[in-house]
Amino acid sequence: MNQKSISILFYLNKSKTNSRGVCPIKCRITYLGKRKEFATGEFINPKHWISKKQKASPETFQNQQINLQLGIITSNLKKEFLRLQVQSKDFTVLDIWKGYFKVSERQKYVHVIAYFQEYLNKERKLVGIDLKEATWKKFNYACLQARDFIKWKYGQGDLPMKQLTLQFLQDFEYYLKTERNQRQITINKCIQRFRKPVKIAVAEGYLNKDPFMLHKPRRVVKEVVFLTQDELSVFESHTFTQPRLELVKNLFVFCCYTGLPYNEMANLKKEHLVKGFDGHLWIKIKRGKTGKMVSVPLLPNAREILKLYNFDSEYLLPRMSNQKINSYLKEIAGILGIKKRITHHTARKTFASTVLLNNNVPMEVVSELLGHSSIKITQEYYGKIVQRKVSDEIKKVRSKLKG
Repeated sequence: MNQKSISILFYLNKSKTNSRGVCPIKCRITYLGKRKEFATGEFINPKHWISKKQKASPETFQNQQINLQLGIITSNLKKEFLRLQVQSKDFTVLDIWKGYFKVSERQKYVHVIAYFQEYLNKERKLVGIDLKEATWKKFNYACLQARDFIKWKYGQGDLPMKQLTLQFLQDFEYYLKTERNQRQITINKCIQRFRKPVKIAVAEGYLNKDPFMLHKPRRVVKEVVFLTQDELSVFESHTFTQPRLELVKNLFVFCCYTGLPYNEMANLKKEHLVKGFDGHLWIKIKRGKTGKMVSVPLLPNAREILKLYNFDSEYLLPRMSNQKINSYLKEIAGILGIKKRITHHTARKTFASTVLLNNNVPMEVVSELLGHSSIKITQEYYGKIVQRKVSDEIKKVRSKLKG
């Protein structure tokens, strides 16, 4: 095995300075006393180049991009050098250079949508094993939106992956916002899914670097919509003459006292009711979204609703589509005079906010009962509610001190 080292040096070709005052950055690799030089494709103002540190400065966005690219070139050259060493045969600096550019040649033939579809085909085989059908469909939808965007922006069905830039992502976001009328939170999710196969392409060597490395999702203020104690009481006390509305009301209230998402509620069976260590009934069910086992105490209000539907079925509650439930909840809110936009998921937020946090249940317990994969998720959504409660308590203290 050849143990000699490789030297990698970047330098400026100032003789090629153009009218904009920038010159190309070249790379020189040296091995066994022999040199090979090539253009990096990067340009810089000579005033911004620090030769001793082999980097661009100051830390502007453009200089960060240059430093990232030079770092990737260095990394790929070292990888090729190590690959040739492992082969246990003599090689020259020209072999290192050729091996490096073979990767670059391969990159020319990879296209964005074609690669994304290949990724989807592989993931499809994992549905039912490590992946849920609904998750695969979301990634597939992101691929379709990216395809439509490329056709809208570039007038073609696909785009070479080498042409991906940060500007591409910014234009994609603009398209989703203006042409698809999507909310920021939906756009962020789409871009997040689109970025996953791009990162894999980087790992597989089809891209020299992640073109979206410096992308930061636009911040979305998460408003937690939940029923107050008074609104929840109105829900519980009202009896609807129409069976469909009464059923939906009961399903909603049941989830206000259990925090179950729609899928877990719809698939709740007798086997999920177990007697806990405290002698009381608990709901023990695995969350479909995270795969985490959740244990929730069956509070009296929820238990009374289960008694209403004690019929001969494997499911504990009547089943109805989430779309219908949300449609009927909109109707129910109008009848009860509640101005908030209520969906089935509002019940889960009500359980966390009104039933638990407003009754001084600690945040870590709330996180466990909701089945969140991390307490950070719980804090992100419900931190303001805790702050509001602290503020209310401090007001009481202030009034007592004044008295």
